[in-house]
Amino acid sequence: MVVAEVLTGIALVQQSVKFIKENISTVQDIGQIANQIDDLFAGEKQVQQARAKKSGSGLGDQFGVDTVAKEIIDARIAAENLAEVARLVDFRFGHGTWAGIIAERAKRIQEAKELAAAARRKKIQADREFEEGVKQFFLIGVIIAVAFALIIFLMVSVAKAFIV
Repeated sequence: MVVAEVLTGIALVQQSVKFIKENISTVQDIGQIANQIDDLFAGEKQVQQARAKKSGSGLGDQFGVDTVAKEIIDARIAAENLAEVARLVDFRFGHGTWAGIIAERAKRIQEAKELAAAARRKKIQADREFEEGVKQFFLIGVIIAVAFALIIFLMVSVAKAFIV
């Protein structure tokens, strides 16, 4: 499973780099190759995730020289391809363009993480408020039941007092 993910990641990286190399000289703006850059990042992320995962098919598979070497080499190939695309983009669109892309991407990822964290906090708060509401509902229910039982008890006691 891990090997298949790495192959998919590396294949995606290499396919994206190939497309960018072939078309970098003809594109008018970075938006025309944005999808390929997204695929490049996605492929590189898959390679890193696959490298970080532990194989579920046994210790020999996970720690074998073949597997370790492949993971390291694939990660380095992906890094080389990223660096090559960075040079191509900077050469075509001016120095610092790639750094700007990376900075904007990091900013957007951070904003997405912050939004997700805020949503989690909001859900936790809503869950706590719901739980508190349920507790209060049952507490009020118990109080009403006790009060009702007390009223019944008093009515029966008063009724016994008049009957006797």
